[in-house]
Parts: sequence; C-alpha cells; structure tokens
Amino acid sequence: MFSYLQKIGRALMVPVAVLPAAAILMGIGYWIDPNGWGGNSALAAFLIKSGAAIIDNMSVLFAIGIAYGMSRDKDGAAALAGFVGYMVITTLLSPGAVEQIGLVTLNDSSTLAFSKIENQFVGIISGIMAAELYNRFYQVELHKALSFFSGKRLVPILTSVAGIVVAFVLMYLWPLIFGGLVTFGESITGMGSVGAGIYGFFNRLLIPIGLHHALNAVFWFDMAGINDLGKFLSVASDAVPGETGRYMAGFFPIMMFGLPGAALAIYHTAKAENKTKVASIMIAAATASFFTGVTEPLEFAFMFVAPVLYVVHAILTGISVFIAASMQWMAGFGFSAGLVDMVLSSRNPLATNWYMLIPQGLVFFAVYYFVFKTMIIKMNLKTPGREDASEEEASLSVGGSHSETAGLVLTMLGGTDNVVLVDNCATRLRLEVKNSDQVNVNELKKHVPGVIVPSKTAVQVVIGPHVEFVAHELKLLAAK
Repeated sequence: MFSYLQKIGRALMVPVAVLPAAAILMGIGYWIDPNGWGGNSALAAFLIKSGAAIIDNMSVLFAIGIAYGMSRDKDGAAALAGFVGYMVITTLLSPGAVEQIGLVTLNDSSTLAFSKIENQFVGIISGIMAAELYNRFYQVELHKALSFFSGKRLVPILTSVAGIVVAFVLMYLWPLIFGGLVTFGESITGMGSVGAGIYGFFNRLLIPIGLHHALNAVFWFDMAGINDLGKFLSVASDAVPGETGRYMAGFFPIMMFGLPGAALAIYHTAKAENKTKVASIMIAAATASFFTGVTEPLEFAFMFVAPVLYVVHAILTGISVFIAASMQWMAGFGFSAGLVDMVLSSRNPLATNWYMLIPQGLVFFAVYYFVFKTMIIKMNLKTPGREDASEEEASLSVGGSHSETAGLVLTMLGGTDNVVLVDNCATRLRLEVKNSDQVNVNELKKHVPGVIVPSKTAVQVVIGPHVEFVAHELKLLAAK
C-alpha cells in the first residue's frame, strides 16, 4: 500500500507542477485590487480569473494527471479516461442529478454534501480507476463487428461504466461521511481554543480526500451559528474581539512560514544533482503559500510520497491554531491565510494583536525546517529529489548513444520476443517480460549500475537520470 501511495504521489507531480504559477497569478491580482478582487481593476480581474481557472479545477487536473502518470505507457487515452470518469461521477452526484434520480432523499445536510462533490478525492479516485482500467484493457480486441472500440478506445467507455458504479456507491456513502464530520465539528465547537486546535488538525488531515469542506462549513460559515469567517469579514454586531477569528488565525503562521520551512528542508535534503530541479518546484510552491495561502502545490508534493510528514504537518497546524486562539492573536481571511490577507486583515477592528502571528510564524518556520529535515534524513523518506543513491549516482558504463544503449539492453533482455512492456521511473527501466529466466542478468550488470528481478515477469534495469531517453529508444526497438 505504501508503495502504491508513492506511485500516486509521483503521478501527482505532473498536475501539481502547474499549481504554483496559478496561485502566484491570483496573489498578484489580489495585491493589485485587495478590496474589489478584480472588481476595481481589469488587470487584477484578468490575473485572478486566469489563476482561478487552474486552482478551481484542481480536482480535474488530478483526475487527468494521475490517470496519465499511472498508466503503463503514459498514454493520452488514459488521461482522457480519467477526465471521463471524473465527469460521470461528479455529474451524477450533483445535487440536481441526485434529486432527479430519486434514490436518495435530499435534505439540507445531504444537499451541502453533494454540492462539495467536485473535490480532490473524487479526482484522485477517478484517475486511479482510469489508470487501472487502462493497464488491464488497453490491448483487448473485441469482435470484428465492434473492432472500432477495441484497445485504447475501449478504456474511456469502461471508465464511464465504472464511474456509474462508483457514483452509485458514493450516492449513499458520501452524505453519511460528510454528515458525520459535520456532527463531529459541531461537537467540538464548545471546547474553545482546544476545539480550535482539533479543528486545525483535521482541516489539514482531511485535505487529501476533500472532506475538509465539511468542517469548514461548521466553523467558517453559518451552519452551527459560529460563522467565524463571515462575522470577521463583516465585523458583525455579535462578533467578539479576541474570539472571532480563532478558527482562522493559526493558519497564517503555517501557510506563510511553516510550509516554506518544510520546502527549504525538502530542498536541502535532496540529492545534489537534483537540487536545481527541486529548487524550482519548492521556490514556486513556497512563494504561493506565503503570498496567497494556496498550500496544495507544496502539500501534494510530499503528501503521498511521505505521508508521515503530512501527519506531522497536520499536528503542527493544530498546535498553531490552538496557540493563536489561546493567546487571542486574531486575524482572518477572505481567500486564505497568506500575506495578502494578513495585510488586509490588519485593518479589521477584530484583528487583535495580529502582528504576533509573525513571530509565531518565524518559530514555526524553524520547527518545520528542523523536524522535516530530521525526519527525512533519519527515516530516509522519498521526498522530491531523493531517490536511492545507487540510482541517482548511476551512469551507464556503456558508451554510445541512447539508441545503442537501448539495443544492448534489449539484447540482454532476450530480444523483442521476450519484452512485453517498457516503462520507466526517474532512473530505472521498469519492464514486463514473458520470462525473466531469459534475461542475461549477469552480463547486463556489466554494463548498467544495477538489475532487479522482482518476479518471473518483471525486470528493473537501473540506468540513471537519462533513463527517459533510453526508454523511448527501447520502445521503438521493441515495437519493430
């Protein structure tokens, strides 16, 4: 399961890479027009809408990106199937469709649940479903009368059918899970600062499955009478200075300082040859988190490849929210807990001692940096830029071009008759063969840094950082 989660995490890096740029566009737009959010500036509106086009459709990107990244040969048909699956599920589970179908009786709670169905969890499920169906059925040949729908064309069709099944199951389960979290949120509303800390912990912990919306609805909006966000922004008559905002304030030290500290730790623990690549990702993600409070580009970079770090992140978020609420260091936000909203919040009369969130944030920057760095090194976590040393430092001892290297490897694998599938990760060829006994392992080891034979039909050949080019040439040769 852990290996499978890491595979999902690697596939997520494709869509995650585009998120920081979108968040920065939105941040600049909010900075240009902090009051109207594009209503008073055409440039701000242009930038905000451009970034929102990506951020608001993050779940769709995940469905497409995971389906593409987890498919055997990274084929566009798998990506299309991911999109098809997502659209089927979310369309069938929209409040209007659920009411029309009539299998589930809608009430205020279930309507709210289905209105939040377009989330990252459904995107991830759709992507995984599409990838698994693609890997299993992309070579299936149908009867001649249906031959047009054979192979890769069959996958989106099967995915749409599978999406119907998933939607049917979620039609009953989703309101129960969502409603359960709402009930849990309401049960901790009377616990003061401790309840705020518990909320902060679960807010982060539930992001991977998109259920944080259930808790947000309880604490930020007027579902249980708290309406923390609404009261803060409107300076409502029943707002209480020092209390209103306690379900928001503690996020500022995390998003502005803590997560950038984690990004620095990930960069410093990356292997030397990968630092440039990791730096580009981490700088963009940390900048987005600091200025705009959009954390997903950074969180999804380590969420699945090192889940223990994400649990620690959730715990530290809960502690931060508890501290801010206990000390009555209050600030709020309209979008998220970034620098833009902190500056805007400072003008709000309910923002009491808001500036103390900055030194708190500096402390959390140090905590995140040292905790993440220590855990990554001690536990040898595979955060971005950290592959096995033997793989990262590997370079082919055989000379010649990539095509010559591929030809040599193909010969050692037993020729085209023995090779079923060619795939690759960051440094390895991941091969499916008919019989691994036909692979000349000892001779192959003389020319490459390593060979791994995990089963009778699987072989992994360690190539090094240029594996993608060798894999491409090998695919061409194997197809002849």
